[in-house]
Amino acid sequence: MKITVMMGGTSAERDVSLASGVRIVEALRTCGHIVTPMDPAAGVLTEREFADLTSGAMKREPPTLEQLRRLERAELSPILTTLPAVREADAVFLGLHGGHGEDGTLQAMLDSARVCYTGSGHLASALAMDKDLSKTLFRSAGVTTADWLMAPVTAEQVERVMGWPVIVKPSKQGSTVGLTKVDAPDGLAHAVEEAFLYDDEVMIERFIPGRELTVGILGDDALPVGEIIPKHELYDYECKYTAGMAREEFPAKLTTLQSATVQAQARRAFRALKLGGYARIDFRMTDDGTFYCLEANTLPGMTELSLIPQAAAAAGVSFAALCERIVQLALRTRGGQA
Repeated sequence: MKITVMMGGTSAERDVSLASGVRIVEALRTCGHIVTPMDPAAGVLTEREFADLTSGAMKREPPTLEQLRRLERAELSPILTTLPAVREADAVFLGLHGGHGEDGTLQAMLDSARVCYTGSGHLASALAMDKDLSKTLFRSAGVTTADWLMAPVTAEQVERVMGWPVIVKPSKQGSTVGLTKVDAPDGLAHAVEEAFLYDDEVMIERFIPGRELTVGILGDDALPVGEIIPKHELYDYECKYTAGMAREEFPAKLTTLQSATVQAQARRAFRALKLGGYARIDFRMTDDGTFYCLEANTLPGMTELSLIPQAAAAAGVSFAALCERIVQLALRTRGGQA
């Protein structure tokens, strides 16, 4: 098949996406496909440009806002679906994270052009990216999630509704970009201001102490539950993408009942947001065994340190087989569009 892998883009998760995309391209090529790497911010990558990416290492910090603004000015979004690499592909593998690549914008463009692509559709992508809406839908579906408020709020409101500490984060962002833990009222204003740099909506969420767990969904299957043990207090950008800064255990050390319970919650969250193909659902587990759903990731990381490839490996699925399965799921649901 002819497959175009979209990677990079203009979100704060650009570097993560490039690292994911490199692995996806290489894996799909080992499966015998004709694979074209493409950056929506730059166009089709030459083999030399792609080779340069394969030798690079993930940075400890995301791109600066100024770097992202420069990329946005050069973005190809208005003509993206007219390019041969997109129009003539049997499938487009979305290796993008965050921004217009994950929030439903690109998915809607591809739908209108009748292009087959991987992952969730435009509505589900938009719902999952908006943490305020997704948490509302979680609760309506019986999925436990932490209390939250949306800015602007006062420290008095936060204390009355949730108490301290809280997590302040952009409502439509990933990879913990712009996220701050606030332990006391005097830190709230600065944390909200920082989060507003990355999004026009900011969430203040009750901090849930406990174990960090994740469940990958692949088609109709819930993958083995994973536990993340970061070296920092929070599983932040550096811990996620720097080797040695976190330990991941697949499968997590849970009882059979606990694993089944959190997998069932993940499936319920997946259905509540109308997700498709694959996704990763993140949780916190408190000392009393309660699972709190944090968020759903519709285009989860596919780097060497990323969680869904590790979950798939724990289920006996190689990375190449995982990528192939994701493409086949897309063809099953959207293959008739081309």
